[in-house]
Amino acid sequence: MIDAGGMDMRRQSGFTLIELMIVVGIIAILAAFAVPAYLRYGIRARRADGQEILLRIANAQERYYATNNTYGTLALLQYNQTTSDKGYYTISMPASSATAFTANAVPVAGGPQSKDDCKTLTINNAGVKSQSGSTTNGSCW
Repeated sequence: MIDAGGMDMRRQSGFTLIELMIVVGIIAILAAFAVPAYLRYGIRARRADGQEILLRIANAQERYYATNNTYGTLALLQYNQTTSDKGYYTISMPASSATAFTANAVPVAGGPQSKDDCKTLTINNAGVKSQSGSTTNGSCW
C-alpha cells in the first residue's frame, strides 16, 4: 500500500526505544549482582597462592627440624623469595626459634588481594592455621 506522498505504508518490524531500554535495564540489574560475586570469587581463588606458600614453608620447616632438631629461618630453609609464586602475598617469619616458628603471608599492598577480608594468613609449628581478618568471603583456610 502506498500513501499520497509515495511512501510505502507496510508495517515495519523492529524494536521500539522503550523495549530496548527495558532490556538494558534488566542487563544492568543482573550485572549489579554478578560483578561483585565474580570479584569475590577472584579473591578466594588467589588466596590459594598464599596458602600454598605457607604450607610449603611449614613442610620445609618440618624437614629441617627432623634433620637439625631446630627450626630455621627462611634463609636456612633456602627460601630466597620474599613473595609468593604468583606475587599476591609477601612472606615473612616474624617468630622463629629452636622450638617454634610462625610464618605469615601478607597480601601485597595495592594488589588485587589487598581487598581480601582474611588479611594476613598464618601457620605455626603446631599446624595451626589462622588469619588476622574476618571470614566474610568464605573460609580463609
